[in-house]
Amino acid sequence: MLLCLWAGLAQGADFDVLIRGGRIVDGTGGPWYVADLGIRGDSIAAIGKLSGTGTVTIDAAGLVVAPGFIDLHTHSRRGIFSIPTAENYVRQGVTTLIEGNDGSSPVPLGPFLAKVAATPIAVNFASFVGHGSIRQAVMGLQNRKATPEELTKMQDLARQAMREGAFGLSTGLFYVPGNYAPTEEVIAIARVVGEMGGMHISHMRDEAAHVLDSVRETIRIGEEGHLPTEITHHKIMSADNWGKSVETLALVEAARARGVDVSIDQYPYTASSTGTAALFPQWSQEGGQKELVTRLHDPATRARVKNEIVQSILHNRGGGDAKNVAMGDCPWDPSLDGKSLAQITDERGRTPNAENAAETAMEIQEKGGCSAIYHAINEEDVERILRYPFTMIASDGEIPQFGKGVPHPRSYGTFARVLGRYVRERHVLRLEDAVRRMSALPADRLKLEGRGLLRPGMKADVVIFDPDTVADKATFAAPHQYAVGFRDVLVNGQAVLREGKITPARPGRVLYGPARAN
Repeated sequence: MLLCLWAGLAQGADFDVLIRGGRIVDGTGGPWYVADLGIRGDSIAAIGKLSGTGTVTIDAAGLVVAPGFIDLHTHSRRGIFSIPTAENYVRQGVTTLIEGNDGSSPVPLGPFLAKVAATPIAVNFASFVGHGSIRQAVMGLQNRKATPEELTKMQDLARQAMREGAFGLSTGLFYVPGNYAPTEEVIAIARVVGEMGGMHISHMRDEAAHVLDSVRETIRIGEEGHLPTEITHHKIMSADNWGKSVETLALVEAARARGVDVSIDQYPYTASSTGTAALFPQWSQEGGQKELVTRLHDPATRARVKNEIVQSILHNRGGGDAKNVAMGDCPWDPSLDGKSLAQITDERGRTPNAENAAETAMEIQEKGGCSAIYHAINEEDVERILRYPFTMIASDGEIPQFGKGVPHPRSYGTFARVLGRYVRERHVLRLEDAVRRMSALPADRLKLEGRGLLRPGMKADVVIFDPDTVADKATFAAPHQYAVGFRDVLVNGQAVLREGKITPARPGRVLYGPARAN
């Protein structure tokens, strides 16, 4: 019966949904105001002092009514089919998930998007196409330059993905095989994407000692590729480099001043998360996991790899100490979940210094590796980047299986954490500006029409939350905790969260990029 009420306009009612008396924060960054909001079908019909009636009426007095949040950077394809409610995102106000980040996506993209479209999902879903996946499809995991013929094939795959609905090109120049590509290769592919209206979003080559060069490269890709470019999950890794956000932001500002369309996104935590392979030199990963294990069985090569892992622990993702590297999810040995690399090293009878921890890391990787959390970021850099006007909020998260492993809390808390910690408690951002960075700004970057603002005629992706209680509950020690403070979340006019409870509605849609062939 509930679903029927949301599906169509009841006899005599003016609106399907009428939200009464909320504090409208419309996504523009302008001041909030009190008004009613009426929804018909999947769209916003009116905002103001509304005298009509609603099939469903929501009393939002004292609460914020805002556009649904758009998460530019997720890895949600890992869970969208098994957990189509995406509850961890819904409970922090996210109504649109963007996949295909860090250079990784399905190739071809079309069949995957068709599968998502055929799945009843609670939130909207869209994707970039990954440069690394394109390169792997054409060249495998080889560490060499592409031939002219291979480059043409990669451009053709990018063009195909844009026609299938991609919003742009993602690069993972830190990861294999993207790391093996020269900048010129990326620019050549980016030009194709830019000609078709897409953007570029990059996990840079280095976020530690060479972070400035990596920012310059990301800017260059946009400048010479003639498309908007984005530094994704911008951070400064390792105490050796803390404070360099002053310089990275100056580079971005200088580029914008000369006309380069460059922006940033960020998650508000002092730790990153990726696989344990991130500790290993990229050259050792050529050919994939099997080849890596073969190299580790050669004593001389193993010694080279070990030395570089030691440097990574001391001066990069390890944050100077193996205790800063924690296992997130180890499918082959769940007993390691949540333990630090130092703790595991100690349990194996070794003094937990960097050299011995490197041996432990190689043993773990030989078994298949784990996801890991790297505590190597400074709060001052987090806040400085967050204040920058062209920084958006993005989780870099996934749709986790509740209770499995000890993942990064960003999947559960990113958007609520900004609103609770950085708006209400620390006053780093105004509420209206934070909402803009979660809605209208990412919609504008994506050229995502009809979403990101509360305006008549826009799609009714709407969130209602209590600004006094909204907060992230997930911690690094206990990440499987949903955010609090969000009472109602509507996607395409239907409630997926109502009075704090997940509903049976699955109104999410696949959203397609500007070049999709109809």
